Amino acid sequence: MPPLTGGASSMGFSYAIRSSLRSNHIFPTGTVCNPGTRHAVSGRGFPHPCPSSYPPPGSPCPPTAQECPMRMRSDPPGEPGVELTDSDELRELAALFQRGENPPFSGLNTFLKAPHLQDLNLVGEHQVAVVGVPLDAAAAHRPGPRFGPQGMRRISTLHASHYCERGADLLDGLDIVDLGDVFLAPADLDAAFARITKAVAHIVAHGTFPVVLGGDHSVGYPAARGVMEAHGGKIGVIHFDRHLENRNPDGGGPASLVPGRRAVHETHFDLGNLVQIGVSGWQAARAPILDGSVVITMEDLEERGLDTVADLALEAAWGGGARGVYLSFDIDAVDPGFAPGTGWPEPGGLYPREALRLVRRFAKEGLLGMEVVEVAPPYDSSDVTSLLGVRLICEVLAASVASGHLG
Repeated sequence: MPPLTGGASSMGFSYAIRSSLRSNHIFPTGTVCNPGTRHAVSGRGFPHPCPSSYPPPGSPCPPTAQECPMRMRSDPPGEPGVELTDSDELRELAALFQRGENPPFSGLNTFLKAPHLQDLNLVGEHQVAVVGVPLDAAAAHRPGPRFGPQGMRRISTLHASHYCERGADLLDGLDIVDLGDVFLAPADLDAAFARITKAVAHIVAHGTFPVVLGGDHSVGYPAARGVMEAHGGKIGVIHFDRHLENRNPDGGGPASLVPGRRAVHETHFDLGNLVQIGVSGWQAARAPILDGSVVITMEDLEERGLDTVADLALEAAWGGGARGVYLSFDIDAVDPGFAPGTGWPEPGGLYPREALRLVRRFAKEGLLGMEVVEVAPPYDSSDVTSLLGVRLICEVLAASVASGHLG
């Protein structure tokens, strides 16, 4: 597979500044620097090789630590690190950039403040990879989910990594990285879907758990297709939603309403492994229930209870030799009184505690990946919908660690 490039262009400039500051590369005249040259500078992360891309081969660089003009401290004040030289100018420059953990209101907006992985070919060295898909060109009702990845990343900085109820620490128990966003051309949905599939397949093929931040629900089809391609076989899908998103893709309707139908037509997906949870309300009269799929309505949840429904969903999704299960959570499955920031709110949905309990149950059995879609910050109130999206992801990761499927 050809190398992939990073997707979060907004991070590039800050990353370049940080890299140049922390790698001591403000170079005097002197020894020529070539990729692989190591400098004897003590401290955490040193000695280090010159990167292959910066500085360019042939640039001057210091042969020894004593000649290095910028021995920057990379640790918080009071902790061991790389000492600064006596250059007042460089000291002032260093003070412009924070060292150590940033407060919630500062720093790059990565999910849970996880590291931003620039080289996507190294994704297999990490356990969880977060990727944003800022697409709402296929929205069925109103735009806004394109801001979902940004909103969830931003509000996730309020989360501490320790989960007191589960006794888990996500950042201690998991190696999480944020890959940024898939670069898309919204006007060409087929091309956008192809890029989403390639990105997710790349993550899964390297043995890493994908967390997809949508975007409208049209991203569910290409994301699930990427999981299927990487595993080379049958998978199950548990899909939370208030709407039957299974219209005929040739019928001219919004693409966010066709992921189920399109998956069946184009990937030979087994309908017996598709479970739709939370369906209710007034549906389009021409949107038939898919024959063979399992549809669990809000009335079913009320009458049969969460545990019974969860067992039914797992039995169907894992049936027939499925290699695993992918979790798709449309935030409009939750009642809009608790999740108003969505493109198509529908009264009478799940309570947040019910949703959290169900996703924990599914994660305990092991998942191939997950997505949270249809979070639309422009319609949100105090970021509560974005916060719920983050909480759902954290619940899945914590339950996966506790059950031994991750970590």
